[in-house]
Amino acid sequence: MYEIRFMRAAEKYLKKIKDNDLKKVFQSALIEISRDPYIGELKTGDLAGIYCYDVYFCKINYELAYRVYEEDGQMVVVILAGTRENFYAELKRYIKQMVYL
Repeated sequence: MYEIRFMRAAEKYLKKIKDNDLKKVFQSALIEISRDPYIGELKTGDLAGIYCYDVYFCKINYELAYRVYEEDGQMVVVILAGTRENFYAELKRYIKQMVYL
């Protein structure tokens, strides 16, 4: 199994979730990703190297964006989590911001 770590934005979003059933759905998604990180869809272009995993709950589509690292052990870093609406635009902004830090 891969170790899972969180960037600040993803951790903040997941901590804010109040609905316990939604939390369980995200937890099971993270367990699936830790077992097989290549289960998500590999993005190309601006988001090359990032995987996105769809999470569905109460007819709402959520996304988990993460990157897989295998150089120093097996690790998955969750970059961003949120609803599908404007998710990719926000992800691109977040990644661009990370580059300049």
